[in-house]
Amino acid sequence: MSAFDDWMKTVQAGSENDLSGFLPSSDVIPTKLHAAMRYALLGGGKRVRPLLVYAAGALFGADSATLSRAAAAVEMIHAYSLVHDDMPCMDDDELRRGKPTVHIAYDEATALLVGDALQSQAFMVLSAADQIPPARVLAMVRLLGEASGSAGMCGGQAIDLDSVGVSLTLEQLERMHQLKTGALLRASVVLGALAGKDLSDEELSALNVYARAIGLAFQVVDDVLDATADSATLGKTAGKDAADNKPTYVSILGLEPSRALAEKLRLDAHAALAPFGEKALRLRELADLIVQRKA
Repeated sequence: MSAFDDWMKTVQAGSENDLSGFLPSSDVIPTKLHAAMRYALLGGGKRVRPLLVYAAGALFGADSATLSRAAAAVEMIHAYSLVHDDMPCMDDDELRRGKPTVHIAYDEATALLVGDALQSQAFMVLSAADQIPPARVLAMVRLLGEASGSAGMCGGQAIDLDSVGVSLTLEQLERMHQLKTGALLRASVVLGALAGKDLSDEELSALNVYARAIGLAFQVVDDVLDATADSATLGKTAGKDAADNKPTYVSILGLEPSRALAEKLRLDAHAALAPFGEKALRLRELADLIVQRKA
């Protein structure tokens, strides 16, 4: 096992433990809601966003307590978005992370409340970071809010829903995914960095270029996998984008050009990290993981 694999497993296990600790126990009233929140958030997922938080934090010597809160907060936002995304009024899916989606395991009303509660919990957790100056905590809370809302993830999801059966240009598709997927990935990187220090304009610019590249690459690879992998491998329903007549990189560019684009974005991400030298090793390795993953 490589040093990167060791590091990744350590962060993933630590994040799982932190997430469990930041959630109410399932025996606390309302027990059904709390059990469903834990079902949605724990025991699955690649934890890409916490990994990005910790990798960016390593650039600037961020303390572990702040990183744990930032990583948990962004993963709670991500999990809530998946719960809502799977509901019948949106993508209507029955499988997530290899198990029944929350509205199937529980019911639609509970799934709706799980998403709402996880979103609130994320900001409760992040705002309680007390190892760094309050002004920087406020900046981190605002950053996560912007990345989650209509100017970020929710806005991208709205465009996605309006694009079913519609022909999009490559530029329009890129804009949608920069919001739907890229905004929260960028937030993960910048939150990790802010856990360590106030960023200079040059540092923030380099991290933004890196985050833009991996954000698009993540979606391009998702589209490739949706077209080529099976449901057991993905842990979610394969081929659903094509079945729902949704525009994807594969439908616009084709399979091989999409793979080539993902590789170009991986190299762009590496180039953006050059000013940070060897301290950015983990971020470079995560770019590789995002592009070269099989699920």
